[in-house]
Amino acid sequence: MKSSPVCRTIQINGKQHYLWRALDQDGEVVDVYLQARRDGAAAKRFFRRLLRSSGSEPRKIVTDKLRSYGVAHRELIPDTIDSTQQYQSNRAEQSHESTRVRERGMRWSDISEFKSIKQAQRFLGAHAAVSNLFNLGRHLVKAQHYRDLRISAFNQWSRVVA
Repeated sequence: MKSSPVCRTIQINGKQHYLWRALDQDGEVVDVYLQARRDGAAAKRFFRRLLRSSGSEPRKIVTDKLRSYGVAHRELIPDTIDSTQQYQSNRAEQSHESTRVRERGMRWSDISEFKSIKQAQRFLGAHAAVSNLFNLGRHLVKAQHYRDLRISAFNQWSRVVA
């Protein structure tokens, strides 16, 4: 298992918060977590949360060069390989784009931003689950299998929304 945690900023009620997101080797969102800080203690909280949810230590993590990742890596998972090479975290960086689009849409509709951490966390968690369901790796499967997966995803969605 390989994971890629990345941290981005988001405005909540006029204050800057940090959106921590982790992806697995297939590009699916494993966890999304909002925190007010971006220091070593915040990174350790996020890593503990990831380790609890996955149940096992990853073999390799790909991070950007944020120094707080190094603190969490050294103290919590020192045996795991930590790669900070350029371009390796591109998949994780791109996963933030949907959140940015949603935030822009909210600004345009006079909502301006998320109103609370709880609301943002709830939205981002649901958004990650739905995007994992519908964003399939088209290049990894044959056309008929891809169509079958899309049909089953829409059937699941219909059951959930009904």
